[in-house]
Order: sequence, then structure tokens, then C-alpha cells
Amino acid sequence: MAGRPTSRDVARLAGVTQATVSYALSGKGSISPETRDRVKAAARELGYQPNLAARAMRTRRTGRIAVVMGIPIYNPVQMLAGAGAAAADAGFVMEVHSVDGTIDERSQRIVELAGSGQYEGVLSFVPASDSAPGAIPPDVGFVVAASFDEAMHSAGELADASPVASLITRLADWGHTRFLHVAGERGFASADSRAQVFQETVAHLGLENLGVVGHAWTGEAGLEAIRSLPASARPLAVVAANDLVAVGAMRGAAERGWKITHDISVTGWDNYDVGRFLWPALTTVDNNRAEAGRHAMRRLIALLRKADNEVLPAEPPRGQIIWRESTGPPRW
Repeated sequence: MAGRPTSRDVARLAGVTQATVSYALSGKGSISPETRDRVKAAARELGYQPNLAARAMRTRRTGRIAVVMGIPIYNPVQMLAGAGAAAADAGFVMEVHSVDGTIDERSQRIVELAGSGQYEGVLSFVPASDSAPGAIPPDVGFVVAASFDEAMHSAGELADASPVASLITRLADWGHTRFLHVAGERGFASADSRAQVFQETVAHLGLENLGVVGHAWTGEAGLEAIRSLPASARPLAVVAANDLVAVGAMRGAAERGWKITHDISVTGWDNYDVGRFLWPALTTVDNNRAEAGRHAMRRLIALLRKADNEVLPAEPPRGQIIWRESTGPPRW
């Protein structure tokens, strides 16, 4: 097929009318899920993209969504990828705006974007002031999915520490009695909550607590934590604040001639891709940030379509533990 594919081409491939294509890709009209899926599949196969400029002239809709992200200390690519995929599936273009400053300065920027006439909706992954929603034009959708606090530290469900209790319980069932937590930086909701759950779970199960140390997100923190332990600490289980800290702990164990899992088990957090290629592969916790972004975008799109009764897919549980070779029963 020569030239750019049109809605007529999509209609022909899907076996529907052009009006049905328009309804299916805009989310409007009473179209069966099967027909909507068939139209979307045809559009993907042909590489069809709606003419946003023409649609904006006809409907005063731009087909564009602004996503507001602060300037975090980690790469938010997974969350943005999930949001972008959900936007594209619904026929929208997503544009990301990184905004620094105080909550009031970020909120001012959110209001400016919403009032610019360029966007049908604004999705913010950073907190907004209480006054911000009232300043948003009524025809612009606005959703705050505050995944970060004012300091751009993980917050909300991203800071849920309940997997720590599950990690410790499983390791205790395997025979571990001594536990060490190499914590993240103080003041981060995620680090503080993991340290708290660690202390509470070890105490509840009557296990030996070798301490909460480190308080940094670095490999050096994990390395120094193991170097500082007495030889009598073995066997032990180390719950690390993230995968980088865990790798440092594994390096420290290797330096001391401690074998995983014979002498020491190590867990991480974040499920970095490199973890599964280590030897031994790293047990870790996957927060599924991509799905968090996808779900937040779906909330905004439902609002734009005035689909208050739309049933969104249930959010998958955060903090799925990925059990790998760096953990197991101690062999002493």
C-alpha cells in the first residue's frame, strides 16, 4: 500500500465502516469489545496514526496528553513506558514534561500545561497542591498518581515494604536464624518502611537481628556491611535495600571466602535486568513500575472519555518477589 495508511484502509482491513474505526479508536460509541479489538489490531498492522491536527479542528480535541514527572534520582523509563503504551493504545500521543522545584512551582507548571490548549489531559506523577485541581480548565482531564513525594522519593504503593516480611519468613522457613538489613538512605519513605518492616518481622519471628546498617543506595554500602561483620556472623541472610547494595554485599562475601548460599543468602530490590545474569542470579523484588504507569494513564483516559463506569483492570500486586539462586537454606 503506497502512502500513509488512512482510516478507510483500517476499515477495509477490519471489515467495518469508517465511523466504526473513529469510534473504536476514540473510545466513543457502543461498540463491542471484539470489534474494538479488531479495529485496533488492524490499525497496528497498518501502522495507522490518527491525523491529530484534523481531529483537533473538527472536535477541538488535540489527541495529546501531558505527563508531568519531577527530576528523580532514578530512571523512570519503565513507568513512562507503561503510561505511553496505554496512551498509544487509546489513540493518544503522550508528551513528558520534567519539572523541578517546590510543590507550588510544579503545580503552577501543571496548571500552565492544562491551560495551554495543547492537551486534552494532564497526568502528574508528582504531588500537586490542593489548589491545583480548581485551576484546571473544566474541559481538561487531570489525574494525580503521586508515585513520588515532594523530594521525588518513591511514595505510595512504590514504597510498600510488605515483601520484606515475605522474604524474611521464607528464609526463616529454610533455616536462617540471623538477619542483617543494609538499608537505603534515611528520609526515603521506601527505605524507612523497609527498615521498619525488617525490625518488626525479625522480632516477631524471634530471629537474631544483626542490625540495620548502611543507609545508602550504593554498592559500597553492601560491601562495607559484609566486611564489618565478624566471622561468627555466618550463616546469615542479608536483606539489601536495592540490587546495587545486594551486589556489593555479594562482592563482600566473595572477598571473605563466604559461599552463597552455603554461608550467606542475599536479596535485593528493583529487579534490575543485570540481576538475572549474575552468578549466582540475584533474588529480588519487582515493583512493576511499568504497570503502575499504565494503570495511571488508563485512569486519565477513562476520565477523558467520561467513562466513570468503566471497569479498569485490577492493578497487579506491587512487590513481586523473584526467587533466584542467591538465596537458599544455609548448609552448616
